[in-house]
Amino acid sequence: MCGILAVLGIADNPLGKRPRIIELSRRLRHRGPDWSGLHHHQNCYLAHERLAIVDPASGDQPLYNEDKTIVVTVNGEIYNHKELRERLNSHEFRTGSDCEVIAHLYEEYGEEFVNMLDGMFSFVLLDTRDNSFIAARDAIGITPLYIGWGLDGSVWFASEMKALSDDCERFMSFLPGHIYSSKLGGLRRWYNPPWFAEQIPSAPYEPLVLRKAFEKAVVKRLMTDVPFGVLLSGGLDSSLVASVASRYLADSEAAQWGSQLHTFCIGLKGSPDLRAAKEVADYLGTRHHEFHFTVQEGIDALAEVIYHIETYDVTTIRASTPMFLMSRKIRALGVKMVLSGEGSDEIFGGYLYFHKAPNKEEFHQETCRKIKALHLYDCLRANKSTSAWGVEARVPFLDKEFINVAMDIDPEWKMIRPDLGRIEKWILRNAFDDEQNPYLPKHILYRQKEQFSDGVGYSWIDGLKDHANQQVTDAMLANASFVYPENTPTTKEAYYYRTIFERFFPKNAARSTVPGGPSVACSTAKAVEWDAAWSKNLDPSGRAALGVHVAAYDETKAPAVNGPSKKE
Repeated sequence: MCGILAVLGIADNPLGKRPRIIELSRRLRHRGPDWSGLHHHQNCYLAHERLAIVDPASGDQPLYNEDKTIVVTVNGEIYNHKELRERLNSHEFRTGSDCEVIAHLYEEYGEEFVNMLDGMFSFVLLDTRDNSFIAARDAIGITPLYIGWGLDGSVWFASEMKALSDDCERFMSFLPGHIYSSKLGGLRRWYNPPWFAEQIPSAPYEPLVLRKAFEKAVVKRLMTDVPFGVLLSGGLDSSLVASVASRYLADSEAAQWGSQLHTFCIGLKGSPDLRAAKEVADYLGTRHHEFHFTVQEGIDALAEVIYHIETYDVTTIRASTPMFLMSRKIRALGVKMVLSGEGSDEIFGGYLYFHKAPNKEEFHQETCRKIKALHLYDCLRANKSTSAWGVEARVPFLDKEFINVAMDIDPEWKMIRPDLGRIEKWILRNAFDDEQNPYLPKHILYRQKEQFSDGVGYSWIDGLKDHANQQVTDAMLANASFVYPENTPTTKEAYYYRTIFERFFPKNAARSTVPGGPSVACSTAKAVEWDAAWSKNLDPSGRAALGVHVAAYDETKAPAVNGPSKKE
């Protein structure tokens, strides 16, 4: 994963801005420590910090068309770049980079080419012939992108907020599935799948179709010229990613690090994830790397985590911290790319609160809302936690084609029906329940959902709450609405994270990039209405799904919401 920064339309002394652009781009170098590039044309700058994964030798950015009139800086991977190159056979390519096709596609098709890209990406493209530019972000928002505006009329784009927050009067998260055009003015949506309108689909459930679509999504993400591995928590999603990757590794184009697939897991000693991950790794025959951390090590890293992930959302910080620590260990082993299991719970209704969905219509609409918000939560976490150490996370469940297949299925099949033996994500589990050629052991295939922040060890969250209780007084929380009138924290843990965030990002525009509202076990605010008891137990942990999670919180000791939190 790379870091990009673009500043376009500088009014005053563009030449004198170069040192500042270099300084700001350097703030993104953790994302791309392998090389730095900078293109300057008149009053525009495009900067790039590269993480070299495909064509490490010659794929440095920015990238160009044949006569260098089209310049592009890209963060991401274009999985169908070879097919696109074949369609562009009249064009001359300078590198083997998968991202070079973007410059040539624009030259051939103009601004309407973005939906041809199959991958994860954020890019800014400058047409020096008329000084026009476009910027675009992938369909779901797997890669981060921010847009900002300077007082001099300049428009800014950056992979992370920290590269533009000091210099822009206003900035915001660039919407996924959108393109910004200087010619047409403003943002417009380029990604318009059938599910986006939230109408209820009716296609039948075909297990083999779903299975093949996911296998295809995993295989295309094995496009790499450097060592890679799989993040394996031992839950259903990451275990399926590892299982499919291990089956197809030998026939893929992936640069192999020995003959075995490498898998990685982190947790507190004795945590649920560590035990399950080792069992899956043994079953699949992977080269497994198990990392441990302590609650204190996690607490010590919190400020650095919040600086990198740029949010004060409680569940995101809880889950990002172990992922951040694990990514450092992974990079120390020489690995630059990992596959991860994000997105499945949103697509299939895998969070435990979906047990209370009243009907298939509300179930489906909630999955749509969850997918639309992924760029603010799990995509942000997976990308920024790993990119903090120069590691790229690829997420096959968020493949455009796979999402279309999964979201076209009649949601009645996704409903959790104990009377029919269907637990959460039953249609996914059933699709990979192959008696003749098993993908996973049965009890792993049907293991109950654990959110990552829970699975690394239940004492992790309990330790965070205890630490926050020591840092935040009752009086501080009582006055929270005056100190933080926007997205007011309602627990001491949330208040503590907010104080750290505000230290790094004090502008109102920064705090507005973080979503708010009530949530239970990672639900949207709308789904909280499904169970009246949940409004008294608004905690993002899966254990807040009272009566569902096997290790749920005691209802008499549920976390406080509107008052001072108590030690449990």
